[in-house]
Amino acid sequence: ALAAAPRPALWHPPAAPIVAGCFACLPRGLSGAGMAGDPVWAGAAEYRGRRCIGRTNVRDTARGPYRPGLLALRVGPALEAAVRTLPHVPDVLIVDATGYDHPRRAGLAVHLGAVLSMPTVGVTHRTLLAAADWPPDERSAASPLLLDGEVVGYWLRTCAGRRPVAIHAGWRTDAATAVRVVLSMARHRTPTPLREARRVARSARARDGRWP
Repeated sequence: ALAAAPRPALWHPPAAPIVAGCFACLPRGLSGAGMAGDPVWAGAAEYRGRRCIGRTNVRDTARGPYRPGLLALRVGPALEAAVRTLPHVPDVLIVDATGYDHPRRAGLAVHLGAVLSMPTVGVTHRTLLAAADWPPDERSAASPLLLDGEVVGYWLRTCAGRRPVAIHAGWRTDAATAVRVVLSMARHRTPTPLREARRVARSARARDGRWP
């Protein structure tokens, strides 16, 4: 339904946006596709410029096993809960997921943005279907990710000498805006809000120790 619906109006970044990131992790050593009820640790962090103004984590349960292309149905509710408990409403959310680079043109970044009514950007280490050559080895170099002739994202060098990351247009964002958001928050290979959300989620998992 999301893929078939008209895309909403594009978001235009304000002068000093609150940029958040969210990340979900499952138990270490989990084999196979897992199942409904698996514990999920979700973290979220938000920044205004270089200053962290909020972070949070929740423990939830997976709503089903992992199925390719349907990650939103497994961990989406946990990510939604984490973002909703942040102290400020973000202007844009960076998600560890694809957007329109997806068999149904509706990856987790699109799902989550629609549910939260929030602009989203996806950041992943690989693409699903889109193809492009890597850009030159210098910061901010980018090459467009094409899927059926549409630019759905970019390979982007956030750091020279490091592998590029795939930047995805998400809910209410286009590929060019997604790149600008990520570059503004990229002090390392992974943009800072997503990097901190990952740390928060993994730290919560470590504190819980062994899961039943």
